[in-house]
Amino acid sequence: MNVTVSTSKKSRQKMQFKKIKPRRRIDSSKHLQHSMNAIYALTKRLYIQLYRRPASLVSGIIQPLLWLILFGALFQNAPVDLLTSNIKYGDFLSPGIIVFTAFTGSINAGLPLMFDREFGFLNRLMVAPMKSRDSLFNSLIFFITSTTVIQTSFIIICSFIIFHHNINFTNLILIHTIILITTLSIASVSICLAFILPGHIELLAFILVVNLPTLFSSTALAPLSFMPYWLQIIAKINPLTYAIESTRRIYFAEQIITIQNAWSNLNYYNSIYILIFVNIISFISVKLIISRKFE
Repeated sequence: MNVTVSTSKKSRQKMQFKKIKPRRRIDSSKHLQHSMNAIYALTKRLYIQLYRRPASLVSGIIQPLLWLILFGALFQNAPVDLLTSNIKYGDFLSPGIIVFTAFTGSINAGLPLMFDREFGFLNRLMVAPMKSRDSLFNSLIFFITSTTVIQTSFIIICSFIIFHHNINFTNLILIHTIILITTLSIASVSICLAFILPGHIELLAFILVVNLPTLFSSTALAPLSFMPYWLQIIAKINPLTYAIESTRRIYFAEQIITIQNAWSNLNYYNSIYILIFVNIISFISVKLIISRKFE
């Protein structure tokens, strides 16, 4: 018995002092390459869908172009002094329609994901050997951003032709930066709603309800001085107002006054900081909601 006990103790000691083999190191470069390949494949699929059904891209260009032409023609004889800074209405309207184009394009970002949910393709993507499920989110963001930039660029060119604006290359880069920030924040919220809402009918209803009230409660069509007091408060809270006024500040450097917020007067740089802050908050909240949805 003593022999057996001693042998068992020796075996236990051997097990305790057994060398532990190091884990296999994860190559970060390969991980990044696999995630980039997944983003490329998913984005290519979205572009193929857009090539086969280009109606969404065309309608995203025609709708704001009609707003620009019809509203510009409707109020072209309005007194110049009514627009606060001796600016014609067509010139005043152009930055608002440009930002509104980015808004309408980015708010539809969740529709492809919602249709994938309903057709069962999203479940196949979830069980696919992807290194990171963030590739699905990143591919949608890249796709929506690129298509929105195309739409807004077309509207900018049309505004140049119709209203004879003169903007240099640096100002164009600044305008596209504001459009990019706005698109990222709105698109992330739309993608989050595609995971939360039960179907595409609810998502389309949300888009229809939010689209026009967001436009009319901003300074896209009229300055703050034209609005009643209660609507001014809503417009000052609306993040779209800061994007529009920043774009308008780039269009007319010295002629646009600061935004009179409910708390303080904000200049161009403060408006950019607010847009970046809203973008960060929306990205963090959407990442948390999507990660909880996947668990």
